[in-house]
Amino acid sequence: MELAGKVALVTGAGRGIGRAIAVALARKGANVAVNYAHSAEGAWKTVELCRSHGVDAIAVKADVSNREEVRKMVEEVVGHFGRIDILVNNAGILGKALRPMEVTDEDWDAVLGVNLKGAFIVTQEVLRYMKKGKIVNIASIAGKDGGTVGPHYAASKGGLIALTFNLARHLAPDILVNAVAPGPVDTELISPDIKEKLKKLSLTGEIAKPEEIAHAVIFLLENDHITGELIDVNGGRLMD
Repeated sequence: MELAGKVALVTGAGRGIGRAIAVALARKGANVAVNYAHSAEGAWKTVELCRSHGVDAIAVKADVSNREEVRKMVEEVVGHFGRIDILVNNAGILGKALRPMEVTDEDWDAVLGVNLKGAFIVTQEVLRYMKKGKIVNIASIAGKDGGTVGPHYAASKGGLIALTFNLARHLAPDILVNAVAPGPVDTELISPDIKEKLKKLSLTGEIAKPEEIAHAVIFLLENDHITGELIDVNGGRLMD
């Protein structure tokens, strides 16, 4: 897919990985809708960064786990740009680090609601308008090796990987669906001391920058012969 002139919706794009993906798309000439749930300031910063590359960009608020808010968001994006060619389901939360018996129903519902149900809701609403395009889901190494946060987070990302494969089977050849599974990423969500510990677990001696995750997303979007694929970006921490 030639990205110049396309319209992309990136969820959770007010900071971190989402912001890096949105800016990478803008650098390629795509117009971008920047979704956020809480921080309008962060979202508008992303919008400004996107617009600096000469494209159109808007900020759109919605809690991805809320169907009504998502539907209004998608309608706003289509109303502004006329269509949606690309969806990147990036919005996600870690939740509290918990052992299996410590996870409450509220913990489970909160994390699964955003990370898995939210991605599905956004996809469903976008598919009302997307007849041909690309979808990339941002999963996690935790969806493959269980991670360290807890069963609620691991299940949400493992489910997102499975959802990716199912959507790829049902939506091809008009819509190609893939996923990226990052290991630890250098964002404000990880404290400096934890970052140093995580670096030692990587064969590269570093943890990923958000821009490296964005690079993998761009690769999947530009390649028209990949669907149902999961790209690991974890510095060799998990091989399969």
